[in-house]
Amino acid sequence: MLKINRGIVAALWIPTDPEGRVLDGALARQIGFIRANGADAILALGSTGEFVHFSEADRAALLARVVELAAPLPVMANVSDVSPRVARRLAQLAEKVGCASIAVLPPWYFAVGQEDLLAFFLRVAEATTLPTLLYNFPERTGNRIAIETIAAFTERAPMAGVKQSGAEFTYHQELIALGRQRNFPVFTGADLRLPETLGLGCAGTISGLANLTPDLLRDLFQAWTAGHTDRVAAVDRRIKRVGEIICQLPFPIDVSAGVLARGLEPGAHKSVVSAATQQRYDRVAAEMRAQFAEWGLAPAA
Repeated sequence: MLKINRGIVAALWIPTDPEGRVLDGALARQIGFIRANGADAILALGSTGEFVHFSEADRAALLARVVELAAPLPVMANVSDVSPRVARRLAQLAEKVGCASIAVLPPWYFAVGQEDLLAFFLRVAEATTLPTLLYNFPERTGNRIAIETIAAFTERAPMAGVKQSGAEFTYHQELIALGRQRNFPVFTGADLRLPETLGLGCAGTISGLANLTPDLLRDLFQAWTAGHTDRVAAVDRRIKRVGEIICQLPFPIDVSAGVLARGLEPGAHKSVVSAATQQRYDRVAAEMRAQFAEWGLAPAA
């Protein structure tokens, strides 16, 4: 089975029409662009993929289609849900369609204690033989995964790693130390701070930016691996500039604007967007498109 141990994992953007139906041609082009520009794997239906807007049936169909389109890249399936029953069914489906691993966020809305959080993760993991990536994003879920919970999980289920997202940047250090002890990789969601996280010992990034600049992220990762510090700094400046432009918008429509600027089809907004936000979206996409042109980054083929 293919493993996702290091590198650039694209947190896939999912283009849909105004009724929420997936635009298959645009999805195929998006994945083809990611695959052709050096990503090592794909995370399907994560936060960037706005999985909360899709039904269980939609998510099941999407997982199968993403695996088909992404080959030979391995696919990690985010099976997160407030319902353990839904998460278990999606985990079983992920294994059936050929995913490499599953990812699970804590359930959201209600507060969950760490003992119950561990039990939730184990209940989902027991539904499949695939390894599990624990996905920590407390700003989105309201529930933080404690280091003790992660350590306990590694003793009882196959571990694919941890993704650390959100404001608690220093938590990377504890996670990486545990990962070294228990032999699992840590991926960062802080793709705008990739050199810092690689310096701490992260295995790579699970990145929304990889939908629009997989080539830049690939170049930075390869330069870091080769020890080319000048090249790392040069590419990092460009990635940070991308961040400055698109972060004028809220996540995840910032990724959508970048996808549009790179010549891909992001589809319709999945949530209601005001006229003022749409105007800002258009300005950001135009600014990003001009920056890509200045750098000589070609639109997606």
